[in-house]
Amino acid sequence: MTDYYDLVIIGAGIQGAGVAQAAAAAGYRVLVLERTAIAAATSSNSSKLIHGGLRYLESGQFHLVRESLHERAVLLKLAPDLVKLVPFHVPIYRHSHRAAWQLRIGLSMYSLLGGFGAGASFRTIARCDWPQLDGLKTEDLVAVFRYHDAQTDDALLTRAVMNSAQSLGAELRMPAEFVEAEIESRQCRVVFRESAAETTHQCRCAVLVNCAGPWAARLLGKIRPRQTPFPVELVQGSHLWLTTAAPSGCYYLEAPSDRRAVFVLPWYGEMLLGTTETPYTGPPEQARTLPAERGYLLDTLRHYFPRLADVSQEQIKREFCGLRVLPRASGSPFSRSREVMIHAERGAVPRLVSVMGGKLTTYRLTAKKVLAKLAPSLPPSSARHDTAHLALSVD
Repeated sequence: MTDYYDLVIIGAGIQGAGVAQAAAAAGYRVLVLERTAIAAATSSNSSKLIHGGLRYLESGQFHLVRESLHERAVLLKLAPDLVKLVPFHVPIYRHSHRAAWQLRIGLSMYSLLGGFGAGASFRTIARCDWPQLDGLKTEDLVAVFRYHDAQTDDALLTRAVMNSAQSLGAELRMPAEFVEAEIESRQCRVVFRESAAETTHQCRCAVLVNCAGPWAARLLGKIRPRQTPFPVELVQGSHLWLTTAAPSGCYYLEAPSDRRAVFVLPWYGEMLLGTTETPYTGPPEQARTLPAERGYLLDTLRHYFPRLADVSQEQIKREFCGLRVLPRASGSPFSRSREVMIHAERGAVPRLVSVMGGKLTTYRLTAKKVLAKLAPSLPPSSARHDTAHLALSVD
């Protein structure tokens, strides 16, 4: 007899875990298929931040910032052991792209959009306190602002969300490879292979949710009838984990070569440096940090912290890169929208939905949007929980 589920979700990154949790909390029967491991790709290779996206204000993404700050507040309550407020320092130099008055306006708006809640305040650091800023370069330094955002271990957070989903009844098959699916008028037929036993299984579901991240477009090629490819592109973001002692706070810097944002962050007692934005066209599983990205990040670090002028590649404990899925457009990826893309097949009563891009911070809202889009295709259910009140833990 073929198993039946309300939702089959492909991918156990943060978006797949979030949809699984929301669907299980809403009373649906859920199956998650994961080919390798929870948070195996982009969801464990981010900048480890739960943040509103201060820089998104420049591109007018006010709604995204407001949503993100609201979700930051929710996650600080739900996962106090995993999501913690940390101080961020933004130095402004004589030749910085943004003047001190511009940043002050931006931070004021950031506080307003955050509802003046926990961590919403900001201030300038007195000149007499600049020597305490981890050796930050003071030549031509005009001002240093301090505000707060949150940091997390992205892999542990994703695992905690999946644990929550499973505790609500969601079923996880892992490692399990999606083989194919056929979209029918009232349901979907899904075939998958459990890697450990090399056993092929078949199930049916009301809806299929594609949360395969950078592999989402490839996955569509395994679905009948043929699906239209999405106008998206992959952008690689690389990070370096250095054995250098952790800074006392986080630093939001302007890369001298192209004026992009680069973060210097404390990470398990050491230093995390990132990120880059490099267009990527190869197979997602082959993405690697490029020598040029490594040099770009180390040069930015040396520029702002003269005491680290001798930092070398030998001090790189680990390097990793995540692939963002962004809408295809001309111009720099830096200014491109970070709003999640939810593509529904068959319009009003979809049997297939693909979730692409989005932010770690807003995974819970993304899940709510996915369920709202799928509501016409799902059977009636009795909600059991609200994810806004479900504590998250990796235990």
